[in-house]
Amino acid sequence: MSPGLSTLLILLLAQHPQGFADLKTIAPEVEIDMRYAGKRNFMGRRVRGYEAPKCLLTVPAAEALARVQARLRSQSLGLLVHDCYRPQRAVDDFASWAKSPEASMKPLFFPKVDKSRLFALQYIAHRSGHSRGSTVDLTLTALDGRRPDETPFVDCPSPPGDGARGLNMGTPWDCFSEASATESDMVPPAARARRLLLRKVMSEAGFRNYRKEWWHYTLREEPHPKRYFDFPIR
Repeated sequence: MSPGLSTLLILLLAQHPQGFADLKTIAPEVEIDMRYAGKRNFMGRRVRGYEAPKCLLTVPAAEALARVQARLRSQSLGLLVHDCYRPQRAVDDFASWAKSPEASMKPLFFPKVDKSRLFALQYIAHRSGHSRGSTVDLTLTALDGRRPDETPFVDCPSPPGDGARGLNMGTPWDCFSEASATESDMVPPAARARRLLLRKVMSEAGFRNYRKEWWHYTLREEPHPKRYFDFPIR
């Protein structure tokens, strides 16, 4: 069966709207750890719209990630994904949370920033590229069982239960800090080199990085550049 027919069959069987697919059906080797479907995130609870820990993406974005995974395999590396398509209702949930007094997860995710400034600092927004279906948050992971770099993270500690799945990138995912900027010189050289490697392979596959977050990538030729979806992840 040709790759085009395989993708069409996946879409017909999964019935994902508007050309979306479960990443696992296209790139099964990519690891998935969907943090907003649980409690290990800056809100400390499941985010509205994340009814299952699944990574949904537009088919072009998912196929591009499959290419990245294949390229990294030769270096005994792979991808670990933390967020993919994000319903608009989840973005609205972020906004409501930002206005509330609750800040129980501050020591883990934004220890040096007041949560009321997260919008102004552009860490969260009222519209997210994730809701267009071609944006992904991800990191690198080792495929050869090597021990992780145990250098302490900058600004944010590793959230409880993280284990050693992802490589040390200087800060954890979703650490709202200047140290999370892709080219930040606040992190150790080895962590910065890993960030630049991730950016290189993602860029070669057609993604662009958000400079303030080393983990955040959007497909340049995204199918829905002006449309924001709101179907729940089930």
